[in-house]
Amino acid sequence: MPSPPLQWWITAAVLVALELGSGSFYLLMLALGAAAGALAAHVGLGPQLQWALAALVGAGSVAVLYQVRKRSKPRPPQANRDVNLDIGSLVDVEAWDQAGQSTVRWRGAEWQARLGRGQPVAGRFRIAALDGNTLVLDAEHETPPRGGGQ
Repeated sequence: MPSPPLQWWITAAVLVALELGSGSFYLLMLALGAAAGALAAHVGLGPQLQWALAALVGAGSVAVLYQVRKRSKPRPPQANRDVNLDIGSLVDVEAWDQAGQSTVRWRGAEWQARLGRGQPVAGRFRIAALDGNTLVLDAEHETPPRGGGQ
């Protein structure tokens, strides 16, 4: 029978392998708990302390991940750069009409565009979202910083 540290490492490896199939990160947090149990076994702690440490680290990391995911706001698909790589790219607008719309050249084609944030003046704008086949443009200097939830 394998030594207790090896049993913990095998458990951690199995959890990581299962995580690769699920993609949720929760099994990865439990694998962290198993790794903590393995480290506890390496330093010679008893089985009860190994299990307690594994449970605390595993459950604690699951709780932290749950809170982080609960607080992060997912971006709608039409404004998510992970879904559409055009988000964040720059385009030049020559003129806007009275309704805050324009036609811009992007990727070798003419696109309808409408103003998101900023003033309807000629210049450089950043693609903030796609609304159907219309680009939603923000003035380059008025684009909010990206961060969180990405």
